[in-house]
Amino acid sequence: MADSSYDWEESSLLCEETNIPCFFDLDSPATVEVTQETDGYKGFIFGIRRLEPLIDFPCLSEESFGSMVEREGQYMPKDDYLKRLRCGDLDLALRREALDWIWKAHTHYRFGDSSFCLSINYLDRFLSMYEMPNNKTWAVKLLSLACLSLAAKMEEINVPLTVDLQVGEPKCVFDGNTIQRMELLLLRTLQWRMQPYTPLTFIDHFLRKINGVDKYPSLPLISRSMQIISSTTKGIDFLEFRPSEIAAAVAMLVSADAIAAGEDIFKDVPCFSLVQKERVMKCVELIQDWANGGRGRNGSSSSSSSTPQSPNGVLEAAWWSHKSDERAVGSCPDTKRRRLDTSNEGN
Repeated sequence: MADSSYDWEESSLLCEETNIPCFFDLDSPATVEVTQETDGYKGFIFGIRRLEPLIDFPCLSEESFGSMVEREGQYMPKDDYLKRLRCGDLDLALRREALDWIWKAHTHYRFGDSSFCLSINYLDRFLSMYEMPNNKTWAVKLLSLACLSLAAKMEEINVPLTVDLQVGEPKCVFDGNTIQRMELLLLRTLQWRMQPYTPLTFIDHFLRKINGVDKYPSLPLISRSMQIISSTTKGIDFLEFRPSEIAAAVAMLVSADAIAAGEDIFKDVPCFSLVQKERVMKCVELIQDWANGGRGRNGSSSSSSSTPQSPNGVLEAAWWSHKSDERAVGSCPDTKRRRLDTSNEGN
């Protein structure tokens, strides 16, 4: 259950000196009318920006890399988060709605992949700790807006005004004060830990080591890896894995020679000894299952010994399908589910 220290009365202290309703303390938020279009915002050369975080990272020692792997658990959702999503204790549709909005706004402004991954990390950690009000669509949008706003401020060079992040034709548009209060609540709930380890943190190191080169991997290899990592955020089954495990699995998938090496890679490549072989291979199989259309639970399993063609393209298409998270939530099995339910229950 959510931490009891995060209650409504406590959060209302953030706006005590103003007359504008605070987050979750009234039936409707403070809104303003849409006064201008923001489609003209272009900003930086985002095609280059998307790869800059990885290119600029210094080469890590194995000791430093191992320390990062040890600390990554401090920046993950609470341990029961995935179970609560599967059992229906937390609204799965709420997370999906937030993800969709973040993705649309992120795409609209052509932010980098790091901003997107940070946004989803903030979202999942917050949802695992804070009880959201029921049937409040505006609350989901406000939370999504705060997650993307803070992530963009952490990662992007040119960031639009926070109020301008509200793309499309929203039913309500939040003013700057309301957004700022939500940002403060998010910061406080996450204990100001806003630089988490994500799969993007580890991917370049795995790629360099797995391909046996000291220089940085090629930009196409990095770009393909980043696309797959970004796409995996849609399926809740990937919440089972640590960021380093996802990064290791993606590195194996985009490196054909690594898949051919199979089990030996965990002995021959030092950084792979820091992750659990069984969990990484399980993640590889899950990604392959996605790339093959997510048919694993219907009896067509994917083999971890073959690499699907263009997995990122299939995963990207799966992002919009809304099939992966359409699962029955009335019961919770004792054993963890490993594959996504691909039955189309209708949207």
